Amino acid sequence: MDKGQNKVIIVLVDGMRPDGMVNTGHPFVRTIRERFSYTLKARTVEPSVTLPCHMSLFHSVDPARHGVTTNTYVPQVRPIKGLAEAIDGAGLSATFFYTWEELRDLSRPDSLAYSVLVNQHKRSDTDTEITRIALDYICAHEPDFAFIYLGETDEVGGHDAGWMSPTYEKSVSKALDCIERIFEQMPRGYSLIILADHGGHERSHGTTLPEDMTIPVCAFGPEFLPGHEFAGEVSIKDVAPTVAKLLGVKPPREWEGRPLY
Repeated sequence: MDKGQNKVIIVLVDGMRPDGMVNTGHPFVRTIRERFSYTLKARTVEPSVTLPCHMSLFHSVDPARHGVTTNTYVPQVRPIKGLAEAIDGAGLSATFFYTWEELRDLSRPDSLAYSVLVNQHKRSDTDTEITRIALDYICAHEPDFAFIYLGETDEVGGHDAGWMSPTYEKSVSKALDCIERIFEQMPRGYSLIILADHGGHERSHGTTLPEDMTIPVCAFGPEFLPGHEFAGEVSIKDVAPTVAKLLGVKPPREWEGRPLY
């Protein structure tokens, strides 16, 4: 594939439940329904905890395989190349923009071309700030892959105030503002994938409850039919193979997910 024509942005909203997204009444939800292929019934992995879910997102295997089962990273016993390593190994550029420092372990040293952390535990309004930083870089340099993590929905909305509370829905709406800005300003030639790592209930997550396990997965680009609902089961493990296919990158043989197109 022509590397100049196939580029991908992932935006992950930590803890964004599909019904929480819909309940905001945000106009961008209508844009998703009309212009993206999507499902509001995708499943994350067990345990439905942030770092294990992100490891499964980037390595396309369950936590039982990659070995990260809590928010403390442990090196893999039988290492699997993740999405960042696969992209770098193909001679393409991978970039990260995030607000939760533990995500630094999603990629191995020297696999990222550029990364920025804005620590959500040290600063406020980090979703807006990291979105601005990411867009400035993407528009100026057009990397092949960008991962943008928005953490306030989980931290400020869910854990502090409770999932589905007014504060939670306000934080989801703010994240959708950020995603809408990315969608409108990203350069031509980019596909955009939007998802969550997990949901939540009351002021927690990590169980097998549907409220914790169900996530949205939405994809925009020439390969995805506008207004189409993905058929069958969709897993967070399917995202890395989808990105690899979009970029023309060979996925590691250990990956368990399947491309969404």
